[in-house]
Amino acid sequence: MIKSKKMLWIALSLFIISTAISFPFPHAIPYGETIISVFNFPIRTVNGLNFMGVFSFALFIASLFFLTRSLKKYHKRAVLIAIILVVLLPQMLISSYQKTIATGIYAVFYDREASYCEFEMVGESTLGGECELSFENYSTDDLQYTLEFQESMVSLMNHNKVPYEVSIEGKEKKVVKIKTNIDVSNIENHVEGGSASDINIIIRSGDKIRKL
Repeated sequence: MIKSKKMLWIALSLFIISTAISFPFPHAIPYGETIISVFNFPIRTVNGLNFMGVFSFALFIASLFFLTRSLKKYHKRAVLIAIILVVLLPQMLISSYQKTIATGIYAVFYDREASYCEFEMVGESTLGGECELSFENYSTDDLQYTLEFQESMVSLMNHNKVPYEVSIEGKEKKVVKIKTNIDVSNIENHVEGGSASDINIIIRSGDKIRKL
């Protein structure tokens, strides 16, 4: 079935590198973007083209090319399996790691889809903000960490109190409710109401940080 072991190893190497670059842990952004941001290299062009995304995709296509070249038959089947793996493997590995050996905030799962914020004016110059953020602590240890918001509109929640303190017990699934009033008298073009989902946050514990 294997025609060339050399090409098979090249295919596996390219596949692993491609997966590692696009691996969304410990932050929500791919690991490759985290690395190059440390060296202040541009992640996107002025037109919004993602360098790491294009590079990772090119490596994956190259791995499929070498994979099909390395096999005598079952080419379509091998390509289909590789595509399924690249889609499912990262989240499977992250989930397994968090549920087994992860400690501290690395064991915290943030459910973005179940989290949201709502805003409405409660006075002439006061904006009321309320957020519900869903977390689950996969470890057996009780945890404490700080939380702040990233996005432009939702970052208004940082206006009065940053960071917010969060406590979560071991193996606990918890919805953290944050409510605050924001003085917007000195903020130009502020929102007067609305809701937001898919909230980007930052959590910290000691020298550990995760951008989720």
